[in-house]
Amino acid sequence: MKLRAVMVLVALAAATPEFRHFRYERAVSGAGAHAGQTCVALDAALYEHATANLADVRLYRGQGRDAVETPYAIWQAPAVAPPTRPIPPLNLGRKGSQTTFMEEMPEGKYSDVHLDISAKDFVATVAVTGAQTGDGREGTELGFYTIFDLTTQKLGRSMVLHLPESNFRYLYFDIQGPVKPEDVHGLTAERVPATLQYVTVAATNQAEQKGHETTLQLRVPAHVPVERVEFTVGADPKNFSRNVMVRVQPVLPAHPGTDEQMAAPAETSGTLLRLHTVRDGHPIDEEQLAVDAPAADDRDATRWTITIDNGDDVPLGIETVQLEMTERKLCFDAAAGATYTLMYGDAAVAAPRYDYATLFAPDAHATVATPGPEQANPEYASRPDTRPFTERHPALLWIALLLVVIVLGGVALRTAKSGALKG
Repeated sequence: MKLRAVMVLVALAAATPEFRHFRYERAVSGAGAHAGQTCVALDAALYEHATANLADVRLYRGQGRDAVETPYAIWQAPAVAPPTRPIPPLNLGRKGSQTTFMEEMPEGKYSDVHLDISAKDFVATVAVTGAQTGDGREGTELGFYTIFDLTTQKLGRSMVLHLPESNFRYLYFDIQGPVKPEDVHGLTAERVPATLQYVTVAATNQAEQKGHETTLQLRVPAHVPVERVEFTVGADPKNFSRNVMVRVQPVLPAHPGTDEQMAAPAETSGTLLRLHTVRDGHPIDEEQLAVDAPAADDRDATRWTITIDNGDDVPLGIETVQLEMTERKLCFDAAAGATYTLMYGDAAVAAPRYDYATLFAPDAHATVATPGPEQANPEYASRPDTRPFTERHPALLWIALLLVVIVLGGVALRTAKSGALKG
């Protein structure tokens, strides 16, 4: 309750948003073509010039003095749900030359299944069948999948089965290959995520080669989120497995006459993998050319250093490296025939609080609108400085204090001399 009261007081103390006090504007193309829910995708430029968390973004219907503020909601597709807890195998054993077991799956839909197998240096085929009963009757074949461990050959390891979207209560596994029952320890399953779209935040193809390492550097403005690092690699080498380190260092604002300051970095590591081959008669087609970005504070500008360890192999032909954020959409109820403009760039206003955002539900058939190019607000006028005189001119306060000290010091010195003469 206390926190809520503080938030209300802050909101009341914040400046009232006015069309003329926003530095930037962007026309919303396509809004008003149809009445009803309309969504516009947000890009990195808006995040760069708006305040943190888009607190100062406002949507107006119409222009100038006649513009009316329109409630909106910021919608982002949910991130991929964390994998299920490890599920132990049931009825684990051998059936002829195959290792077989079953799993009782959690309720709900799932897709990728990650097998926990401790065997090393092997290639095997996994046949998967789904059923709603535990007796295996009336099962549905879900396909054949290749798993492998080729780490000693520096070609990586994959225990992922890319199943079609499923909700079978039971899965049955038959592994053909050098995997023993004692090598199987269970699995985890990924919930089916919403389809994620990504927006490029920054990109580079300027790679620097130092010894065994390929290094790329990028810079991201303050307030811009990054969730993924994606690599585009040339055709050669055809197959590879390389460790990659992503290091993010906040760049603090520099004081006049000083160099920029670097805060403590955040780091994460991953593996870039491409493998298209046939081993022991098993086709293997696996690519992993993106890694999750480390959790970093986006309040400050950041410097990104991406390092690929090539070992003794030929460096990868990096065509581009892209920093990406998951797509966010600003959604609102449009009036037919109306024009809408996004306004932002006023640090004095607080984040809006709309009933529309609280009650928002995305519509799969919402009208798609696009933001026009960013432009300076032709009616822009800076807000008057309402701070107290002492805050607007802090140097004068120090000068006044210094004068007082000098005067008091002079009076004290004169008093001391007068006392000495009388003595």
